[in-house]
Amino acid sequence: MDKQILTPFNKVIEAIDKLNAEDPNLEFSEGQEIPKELLYSQRMTSQLNSFETEASLELQIAARAQHICRWKIPRQSYPMNRVGYLTWREDLKKMHADLTGSILREFHYKQGFIDRVQFLIKKKHIKKDEDSQTLEDVICLVFLQYYFEDFAAKHDKQKVINIVQKTWAKMSEKGHSAALKLPLSSIALELVGKALA
Repeated sequence: MDKQILTPFNKVIEAIDKLNAEDPNLEFSEGQEIPKELLYSQRMTSQLNSFETEASLELQIAARAQHICRWKIPRQSYPMNRVGYLTWREDLKKMHADLTGSILREFHYKQGFIDRVQFLIKKKHIKKDEDSQTLEDVICLVFLQYYFEDFAAKHDKQKVINIVQKTWAKMSEKGHSAALKLPLSSIALELVGKALA
């Protein structure tokens, strides 16, 4: 693509993708290997576009950058307990927000715009902020559609049911409606059904 015709927004998306393309972890999708976080970011954008057709530019960028360079802070580098998990999650959010802020400054976005994107990436005020809730819905939808079945196969059934219940509690009514329309496998549908019973 001719870089002369790229808008600032498209340059930001391209920069996020360039970093995520460095992910050494690969996933198969449609017959080819793709860096894991690059694929995740593309799925986030696709899901957002179908879930909220009027999404703001800030929300679109926050969705694309949700896992930017996630592999650089591995879960195993923290204690394998709840405190370790929560600390890891908070450190990830800060890294994602900082990296995205740096990209936005590189393309001369105003500080107010940057602050809003970082606020969304940090997932503050879910249930109170409309864009934060939309982002949370999209995250949950992407998890349910693309990652839930593999997750379920690795964990105890009751733990999986608990995770679905916690995921459902984070979502809006619009998110619930979208989730029930996802093309889930029979195994996934059974587990979701038990969680919601």
